[in-house]
Amino acid sequence: MDKLTHLTIEDALAGLKNKDFTATELTQAHIDAMEANRDLNAFIVETPEIALRQAAESDKRYAAGEARPLDGIPFANKDLFCTEGVQTTAASKILEGFVPRYESTVSAKLFADGAVMLGKANLDQFAMGSSNTTSAFGNVISPWKATDGKDLVPGGSSGGSAAAVAARMAMGATATDTGGSIRQPASFCGIVGIKPTYGRCSRWGVVAFASSLDTPGPLARTVKDNALLLASMAGHDPKDSTSANRDVPDFVSAITGDIKGLKIGIPKEFKLDGMPAEIEKLWEQGMAWLKEAGAEMVEISLPHTKYALPTYYIIAPAEASSNLARYDGVRYGHRSTESKTLDDMYKKTRAEGFGDEVKRRIMIGAYVLSAGYYDAYYIKAQKVRRLILQDFEKAYETVDAILTPTAPSGAFAIGENEDDPIKMYLNDVFTVTANLAGIPAMSVPAGLDANGLPLGLQILGRAWDEETVFKVGGVVETAAQFSAIPQAIMKKAA
Repeated sequence: MDKLTHLTIEDALAGLKNKDFTATELTQAHIDAMEANRDLNAFIVETPEIALRQAAESDKRYAAGEARPLDGIPFANKDLFCTEGVQTTAASKILEGFVPRYESTVSAKLFADGAVMLGKANLDQFAMGSSNTTSAFGNVISPWKATDGKDLVPGGSSGGSAAAVAARMAMGATATDTGGSIRQPASFCGIVGIKPTYGRCSRWGVVAFASSLDTPGPLARTVKDNALLLASMAGHDPKDSTSANRDVPDFVSAITGDIKGLKIGIPKEFKLDGMPAEIEKLWEQGMAWLKEAGAEMVEISLPHTKYALPTYYIIAPAEASSNLARYDGVRYGHRSTESKTLDDMYKKTRAEGFGDEVKRRIMIGAYVLSAGYYDAYYIKAQKVRRLILQDFEKAYETVDAILTPTAPSGAFAIGENEDDPIKMYLNDVFTVTANLAGIPAMSVPAGLDANGLPLGLQILGRAWDEETVFKVGGVVETAAQFSAIPQAIMKKAA
């Protein structure tokens, strides 16, 4: 049964179709893996009963010859996606006990295609973080281990989703990416993740962080598995005013292995001072792989890249301070019992319910939106955001895709950067530009660092051109032949 957890989604669908095993057997194998790996704290809520019920329905459809595109595939659902009848917390105490009466569009689409929900995956509180250490329900621990034995972060904010996939607890997972929260955990955990174009996947039913940046997407162990999941998750949703009314392409068919004649941009601004030599070496290796496959490397300039992080950390907190104003203890979630007046109840509820990082970002956001600072910070940041988008638009006049590192390092130890928020924010240095511009970007595992930890390469594409991103990502994946398995999984298997 444990061999079932090492199958890709593509292989599992073939096995289910051939009746090599049942959806119930596949699901039970993953439930067993969840129980064996609870020490990683990847899930806030486990839903084995729901999973087995959904798997039984999948088995009925396979028996009747009516299988759906993802029938019987067990996945982890980031606890930012509202799930009807199942607690949804955004990893915050302020939402502990909140049970939605509705289903997010993305999870509803996955269920309609037969996917099986194993549970709600842990994350950084309200998706604010790059380490998955800000959750009110405890740190997620990476299945990868440091050479000195220290526990590592899985990346954030989608760290529970990434850890569950990397640890073979789930075949795929839902995730969200506001500034790198799909791609950075994918890089740290040695898996594949794509942030699609903003508007490709509905945000309806996703707990909001920064509404103009939040982008749902998938995590899985291969490029093709991501294509299968995204095909199900994507599509127009009239309930989301930012959802694009566009047809969903055949992402799987785009992975042809043929990139002859494509021009790949190499942005000179991403060659940072002090960049670790192994990151630069991996980037050069990625260029060599694409050259060997027939692509041409073209140096490009994205001149406003140096302003991306400060721009992001003005816009995202500003939107967060507005979005999180709704958590006041009146309608749902946590309410302080130590209050004598309404104002006192608001203050104490929010003080008790929000974690330190969430409070920090709310205060930054309220500051940059305040009278006297709105023009100096928020409006200026929005203007710079437009310039960043124009940089990409100009680059894509001459190139088909862009190649960069995903993160400036491999995974670090839990607690290592917590005393320095700026250092933690720098984890997003290569990823935030794609969110500010709204373009698709994918991380593909491409090698190991000196400590034996995964490193990813990032492919960025034109808006609405995920197909080229998948095409180039497939070539990187084939060339890299990444097959390393997390030490925690190898140890338990032994």
